[in-house]
Amino acid sequence: MNRSAPILLKVHASAREDRLAARAAGGYEVWVRAPAERGLANAAALALLARELSCPAKALRIIKGATSPSKIVSRLDAER
Repeated sequence: MNRSAPILLKVHASAREDRLAARAAGGYEVWVRAPAERGLANAAALALLARELSCPAKALRIIKGATSPSKIVSRLDAER
């Protein structure tokens, strides 16, 4: 498995709608309807990011900030 460059992610839980926007400073800002409890918001945020990156959600891992709104995500790619 190869790791790509870390992806900065800012998550807003309990939002009115699910949406994703690229940040000018790099990374993404994600709004999810899921609450910030039991990992629900994290799972929803990773699903939106996976759709944006055209990869399966299983290929994304939160490597820092699992309990904070600001996260660092790593994308795991299988070697080809």
